[in-house]
Amino acid sequence: MTRTDLLSAVEAILFAAGEPLEIGRLALALELELEDAAELIDELAYQLEHRGAGICLLRLEGKVQLCARPEHGELVRTALEMRRSQPLSPAALEVLAVAAYHQPVTKSYIEQVRGVDCSHVVNSLCQKHLLEEKGRLDLPGRPLIYGTTPEFLRCFCMESLEELPQLPAEN
Repeated sequence: MTRTDLLSAVEAILFAAGEPLEIGRLALALELELEDAAELIDELAYQLEHRGAGICLLRLEGKVQLCARPEHGELVRTALEMRRSQPLSPAALEVLAVAAYHQPVTKSYIEQVRGVDCSHVVNSLCQKHLLEEKGRLDLPGRPLIYGTTPEFLRCFCMESLEELPQLPAEN
């Protein structure tokens, strides 16, 4: 396959996937080394950006996905008659911040940090696929531990949690 054919194939695969796809899986499908597949992805992202395409390449912790450019979001929602997502409440944003910076965390840890019951908020964030159960602690009662999801990264336009702003230093 020529380089043009490979780029076309990457674009077709990502379009058809419709959800984040692991770069390794893409490399396997194209019978390429991981580094070569990553190079093709970079080139596709560059091409989409510089030709002013209506789509862009989104990177999410070792996965990639094609998505509509943010500036076209309202038009896409209108055309597809999609409901606009309800904005997250301040309480939900606080819970997400605690979980993102300190994960994996228990509900009781989040409640200790916030000083209020968080059951409803944690459940709501799990239903929205922004938080998920990551297992249980080996302590009495075996409390659930929670962490953020790839959907969290996508919603906040981050490739990984390393992009979170640094917390201010404590005095």
